[in-house]
Amino acid sequence: MRRITTSLRQCSRLTTETFPSSYSPPPNPFITSAATTIHAFPSFEPKSVTNYPSTHLLLPLRKDILHRAVIYEGDNARQGTASTKWRSEVHGSGRKIRPQKGTGSARLGDKKSPMLRGGGVAFGPKPRDFGTNLPAKLYDLAWRTALSYRYAKGELIVVEGEAELEGIAEDHLSTYLKDVLQHNKMGHANGRTMFLTCRRNEGLFEALKGEKMGREAIAKDVSHVDVKNLLELGRLVVEQRALDLILTQHESDLSPDQRLRKWRERTTL
Repeated sequence: MRRITTSLRQCSRLTTETFPSSYSPPPNPFITSAATTIHAFPSFEPKSVTNYPSTHLLLPLRKDILHRAVIYEGDNARQGTASTKWRSEVHGSGRKIRPQKGTGSARLGDKKSPMLRGGGVAFGPKPRDFGTNLPAKLYDLAWRTALSYRYAKGELIVVEGEAELEGIAEDHLSTYLKDVLQHNKMGHANGRTMFLTCRRNEGLFEALKGEKMGREAIAKDVSHVDVKNLLELGRLVVEQRALDLILTQHESDLSPDQRLRKWRERTTL
């Protein structure tokens, strides 16, 4: 018993001597920046490196938040216009088809009965709203979590300027873009690519028309993209302006000092 007490005393001395009185906890590992390479388009050559705050592109993967965001978008995308007629809404007479008793057949009312062809529909669908609610702060966090996931896997490619195909004949746009995608391993064999732009670039969108090019890549502008689009394809090629716009539109859960504009003002000083 004495040996146990003495060993415990020695351990307590070691623990107190290991950490001095002026010990301070290690810095927050999330207070860092995400270095992002800016590429030229359509050559995809590296041009420069820019930084984004860790609260925007270094978030940990949260499958629960992404799942809630995708379900929320799917619910609100449903039209809910399916409609059928109940027996009271079907046109026709209310006369009883046959007597209640004496025929040997089952009991039956008018011809608008749901049991008869051409009658009403029992418990059929009616127009309704399938939309659900999700807190705005949680939805904004889902946007940045999705981008952080693509960044962590190396599938987020940022391009400078506009993702536009210039100086190429209209008849050769699709062929040229397909060759570019296959050369950079962004085509159908590698999970396809989604181009995300600030506005509808005519050359790029024209090149991706048709079923054949749709198997290689798709293009969307910022106003027509959601969290599900950020996750579903193999590569995400986004304009730098479009990325900045998405990040600034989805940071309501952050304090003013953590937002992108304030962060860049501090880092550039």
